Amino acid sequence: MSVRTVDYHTAGEPFRIVTGQRIPGGTVPARRAALLLAQADPGAPGRDVEDLRQLLCREPRGHADMYGGFVVPADDEGAHFGVLFWHNDGYSTACGHGTIALGAWAVESGRVPAPDTGTVEVRIDVPSGRVAALVDTEAGRVTAVTFRNVPSRPVELGVPAGGATVDLAYSGALYAVLDAGALGLAVEPAALPELIRAGRRIKADLPGRDLYGVIFHDRRAADPATGDLRQRNVTVFADGQVDRSPCGSGTSACLALLHADGTLSAGATLRHGSIVGTEFLGRVVADGPDGAVTEITGMAYRTGESVFDLDPADPLGTGFVLR
Repeated sequence: MSVRTVDYHTAGEPFRIVTGQRIPGGTVPARRAALLLAQADPGAPGRDVEDLRQLLCREPRGHADMYGGFVVPADDEGAHFGVLFWHNDGYSTACGHGTIALGAWAVESGRVPAPDTGTVEVRIDVPSGRVAALVDTEAGRVTAVTFRNVPSRPVELGVPAGGATVDLAYSGALYAVLDAGALGLAVEPAALPELIRAGRRIKADLPGRDLYGVIFHDRRAADPATGDLRQRNVTVFADGQVDRSPCGSGTSACLALLHADGTLSAGATLRHGSIVGTEFLGRVVADGPDGAVTEITGMAYRTGESVFDLDPADPLGTGFVLR
């Protein structure tokens, strides 16, 4: 087995891009369903792609917090391409930081033509729907990417879980959101082991809800002059995986909650910080019947290109996860 990848990071979070894989199914959601089946059944079609996910995500070629995507055909001519997002536990329905990385990659690789200076919309089909990356360029360089998500909305407030009370919001995936201080924790690297354990407890306490991630936030402060809000967070998702970025779809979930309860005024910006000190700028740009339309601005940078091989004699096979 041999595969070529292009790697980016968005605000510190990795995104490994893979093209050219044949995955059964006529739409992006159908292809994800096929890979979920292949994950459970070694004899199912698409198992070779599931093996590839393991190879790229697990050690020694990846790590427990690796993230990436398989680029696939769009569902119709309205999008430039589709993507299946993957992580240490399988395949997610949404990924904002990945969408930002894909927007930068699409323009920098020439897959989507862009003006030398200006903005181009890269439309991408993901399992949760059609999203967009608005890619800004200046003098031939990508300078920023704005992720426009599917509609986001609160789902349920004040839900007891994991020894705390969480608010649930949908933003392409379902998130539980809470103040880290409610568990005596802070969004600091030193507290990461405790935050991971708390995220797993909360997820285990909410079976049957298809909860994707738990967002811990702290340091909320509003600018009285502009109404802008500054908040730092860390998202623990999948199987205890930690988002180094402020989490794109997670930022949409937070925006939906803050917009619904009036904490974030109309037209104001959420300056959403991460556990490593990077930042996304989020805002609600419209209300609709299915929820708030949000836009998240950040930037992704290419980190390299690799060819990964699997020697058939390698006793570790597609690798392992060690945390």
